[in-house]
Amino acid sequence: MSTVAKKTKDTVFNSSSMRKRVFNNIWLNRYIYMMVVPVLIYMVLFKYLPMYFLRASLYDFKLLKGFEGSKFVGLKWFERMLSSPELWRYIRNTLTLNSLSLLICFPMPMIFALLLNEVRNKPYKKIVQTVSYMPHFISTVVLVSMINNILSPSLGTLAKIYKLLGKTPINFLSNPDYFYGINIVSGVWQTVGWNAIIYISAISSIDQTLYEAARIDGANRWKQTLYITIPGVLPTFVLLLIMQIGQMLNCVFDKIYLLQNTLNLQVSEMLPTYIYKVGIESQKYGLATAGGLFNSVLSVILVLIANSISKKVSEISLF
Repeated sequence: MSTVAKKTKDTVFNSSSMRKRVFNNIWLNRYIYMMVVPVLIYMVLFKYLPMYFLRASLYDFKLLKGFEGSKFVGLKWFERMLSSPELWRYIRNTLTLNSLSLLICFPMPMIFALLLNEVRNKPYKKIVQTVSYMPHFISTVVLVSMINNILSPSLGTLAKIYKLLGKTPINFLSNPDYFYGINIVSGVWQTVGWNAIIYISAISSIDQTLYEAARIDGANRWKQTLYITIPGVLPTFVLLLIMQIGQMLNCVFDKIYLLQNTLNLQVSEMLPTYIYKVGIESQKYGLATAGGLFNSVLSVILVLIANSISKKVSEISLF
């Protein structure tokens, strides 16, 4: 048998053997793989199939007539959207809120995880961790109701405290100056404990022999945190930061929409709420689709830029 024929036979044999091992591995873990099926179904139904309707941005789309009965208008909706002076105000509001969230809310879970890691009383540590992530399970509607009950100028908790002190209550919900602060504070309270779980997992995966070696060398807890723990969670922090930057033109839609009123609309109208109002309330589906596509393209560009910068600076990247 020639050398070429032998190599071909070995390649086929190895390929067949490899396929068999992969199939056997999948079969042995079939119940675990079955857990992925609902996620795949969700992604296909709610993420990939809706992409078919992105072409509505090129039509004067009528819901009952479909694409066949709707007029093709080309880039009309993109031109109208980009020429609107209001669009840039919505983008500025969205970027302002997300920039503040990036500076304040985003580092909080890592800081909380680092502090929690230093707690030596295990029962107390578990109680704090449990209590901290419980607000994550509160629905947005309930959260906004709680905010209204606390900040209402007539019946709110803060209003009663102001009255007891002989001061005039402040209408926090209608004052644009307080809108971003309300969102940031409520966001920290609701998400810091839940998001800290990722960093707690990263900390637990750090090799414990590094801490033992550091203690032998005389490093105290602060130096162990500074030179071992923080570098250990830094890759996780950077990857999450890249993904967070990709969300700079999005927002917690439910909370923003429910906290809006005519007095704070100048700062509370965001790009996602504008797209919702144009599409659902005004039924301008083509314009709304163009806005959503514009938002998605900008988000992808932000991710690519952040990933490229991170790869050059820290050699940590998504791809």
